Amino acid sequence: MILQILRDPQNGCPWDKVQTHMSIRMNFLEEAYEAVDALDAGDPELLCEELGDVLMQVAFHAEMEQETGNFTWQDVCDGVCRKLIYRHPHIFGATPGTEGINDWDSLKNKEKGRVTLADELNSVPRAMPALMRAAKLQKRADRCLGSQPVDCNTMEAAIRQLSVPDPDPRDAEQALGRLLFETVRLARAAGLDPEQALERYNLQFVQEHCGLDNTD
Repeated sequence: MILQILRDPQNGCPWDKVQTHMSIRMNFLEEAYEAVDALDAGDPELLCEELGDVLMQVAFHAEMEQETGNFTWQDVCDGVCRKLIYRHPHIFGATPGTEGINDWDSLKNKEKGRVTLADELNSVPRAMPALMRAAKLQKRADRCLGSQPVDCNTMEAAIRQLSVPDPDPRDAEQALGRLLFETVRLARAAGLDPEQALERYNLQFVQEHCGLDNTD
């Protein structure tokens, strides 16, 4: 395997052989974002390249674990295949077609040993972009507690708190967090993805302002 050669302690690449999970953590995120950009661009050639870069990151981390004896690349592939089979009993079960795809969440929770709301919330990755994580947290809470209405009073109070002159930084941060969290709930109530909505407005902002520095 190429990565085994690159990470050889004696003859490997000086950079590759000293990397750790944490030293290339951001590389993983960056490659994933670049792959998503290729998806959005509808560019098959670029997508092929970027998916390869993501795959390389997966292989890199798997190689590190193989070196320590924790698991191998084959274990990674075997694990995801088993997961797909387990979560599709309506396809691979003893009686295909008797269970629908709506069982996905319950099967996933059973597989992960999630029983309580706390289990559900604590399993949402902290490394997710904040708007995306807020939407996921709300969705999981709604499954257990029922759909919660948008708290307009909280939003108005947060705006007032942020509008005062020289607000206390800690209080202002708390208020902004509440405002953004409720804004995510507002987006979900409208059937919108808040992360995608902000991403698209970011793009619109860039397009509207790109030529401003060249105007007379």
